[in-house]
Amino acid sequence: MTREVVLLVAHGARDPGNEGNREVEEMVALWRGRHPDSNIQVCWIEHAPVLLEEGIDRAVAEVVEAGGRLLVLPLILNAAGHVKEDIPQAVEAARVRHPGIEIRCARHLGTTGQLLKALRHRLHQAMVELAMPDPRTTGIVLLARGASDMESTGEVAKMAHWLYETTDHDLVLPAFTGICFPRLEQVVQRLDRLGASQIIVLPYYLFTGRLIKRIRLQVERLQSQYPTRTIYQADYIGAHDQLLDLLDLRLRQCRDGSAILPCDGCALSLAAEEEPQGAHGDQGSPAAAAA
Repeated sequence: MTREVVLLVAHGARDPGNEGNREVEEMVALWRGRHPDSNIQVCWIEHAPVLLEEGIDRAVAEVVEAGGRLLVLPLILNAAGHVKEDIPQAVEAARVRHPGIEIRCARHLGTTGQLLKALRHRLHQAMVELAMPDPRTTGIVLLARGASDMESTGEVAKMAHWLYETTDHDLVLPAFTGICFPRLEQVVQRLDRLGASQIIVLPYYLFTGRLIKRIRLQVERLQSQYPTRTIYQADYIGAHDQLLDLLDLRLRQCRDGSAILPCDGCALSLAAEEEPQGAHGDQGSPAAAAA
């Protein structure tokens, strides 16, 4: 097999305790356990000691020594500026700095069946904490990082619809923490007017950070504003097995060229990925939906 270095590119968390970046490193350590013979490294786009350009150059140095290639895997949910501009530009600049070195850039994580399963599992955990209320009266807010890119925010709405289609929850709405609308407060108000007895805020985030902590404060404030409603914050995705499975898929696709980052100038078509099955209500209980 071709000798290679795999470079995971994470967003970077701006939080005082650096917890988010530590969680990335812990997840990478778990993923290395699945690939003991692979050279897997990590860098960040911002808010971290090893940023994208330095991370690529470090990885290329090891590629040169091993006589192989570099595979860049974005550890990012949706395609906005970082995926469409920052990463491809950094990769292209690296190709200019290091002519003769093969550098491939994989597709970002995207809206996939693996992430749907991870979110459904986090949702099921929240339902268990609430003593399994009726899902038909339990509203869900899929809360994601905001973006000015409509394709990126549209992917969040798509995932919210997938959750609606594959669970028994009658009310599943997207919201954003900043940049675009609707915001969390707006959607909670809407769910209250629609008669949701309890509301679960489901963060569509990979790891902790400043925004996750802000969400916690917002939920606490909303709990006091709506004393007749139960408002509960579910856990973010974290180092879930489904995330590791998706990284396995992206690595295989990058190796065989079937799902290269669209903005990397690749003409190969995107391979078919796992799509959610069934219609709304077909999955039975939340426990079945989380399976």
